[in-house]
Amino acid sequence: MGTATSATDFSSVRTLTVGPERDGQRVDNCLVALLKGVPRSLVYRLVRTGQVRVNGRRVKADTRLAEGDTLRVPPVRTAQRDAPATPPAAMLDAIQQAVIFEDRDFLAIDKPSGIASHGGSGIAFGAIELMRAARPAEHLELAHRLDRDTSGVLLFARSRRGLLGVQGLIRAGETTKQYLCLMTGTLARAKFNVNVPLRKSVLQGGERMVRVDPAGKPALTFFRQVERYSKASLVEATLATGRTHQIRVHAAHAGYPLAGDPKYGDREANKRFHTLGLHRLFLHAARFEFDLGERSYGFSAPLPDDLRAVLDRLTVARSSAAKGRAR
Repeated sequence: MGTATSATDFSSVRTLTVGPERDGQRVDNCLVALLKGVPRSLVYRLVRTGQVRVNGRRVKADTRLAEGDTLRVPPVRTAQRDAPATPPAAMLDAIQQAVIFEDRDFLAIDKPSGIASHGGSGIAFGAIELMRAARPAEHLELAHRLDRDTSGVLLFARSRRGLLGVQGLIRAGETTKQYLCLMTGTLARAKFNVNVPLRKSVLQGGERMVRVDPAGKPALTFFRQVERYSKASLVEATLATGRTHQIRVHAAHAGYPLAGDPKYGDREANKRFHTLGLHRLFLHAARFEFDLGERSYGFSAPLPDDLRAVLDRLTVARSSAAKGRAR
């Protein structure tokens, strides 16, 4: 009987004993870590059909494991053949250079846009896979997630204490997550909040869509204008809850969809911002703060150069317009 601490051979049924490193971890996240290269969609199907068992019983994807549990993992033979065994050196170098903080419990990076938080659904290497490859001797887990196109602070846990601690704070709403985003249109107020429930659905093909729905989960976002431009505003968005695509959907619901948002945005506005050099979603995780035990943590990441360049062009356009009106 093996121990559920790292990847192993799953060409046949395996029964593993949960070790201390996975105490408190969700079943789906444990399986993703163990079954390298297997899509999350397959992991969820294995759990849903009862092929994965804990202590002989069927479980749900969000069931949390405890040290000493026995985990039954069915045969899996779907490793991605086309994916290289090791990430390209350039990607490993980029993820190493993105590190902005580390101690015995946490490691934080300034995640570049275009890198997913984790692999799956055709993505060979996400940030967690890249960091594990760059630091093979360390045990790292995602403490939270960012969308692929969103840049900014992404936190990894280096200990179970750190992981369970920060995830408990996130669930209790006791962390501060602030984002910078470019909202289209002219804001009616410099400060406002959006407090409407959100419901997530998964379309055929695995694409996630979120909509405002009274039957959804509570969601609250605070918006504060930082800088005003012509038909756009740089806004600080602070999350009171952490739902999937929350800022994007709340911004669109308020009538000011995010610039560059291909899913919830305004097509014509996106075309205009594309001419200004915006080639992705303008959403950046600028700050993440929390207190754990007797220690206060605060991680911050400056606005990346590509987004800063868009603001510079908007500033030039605003100045030119002002001069034209003054003549």
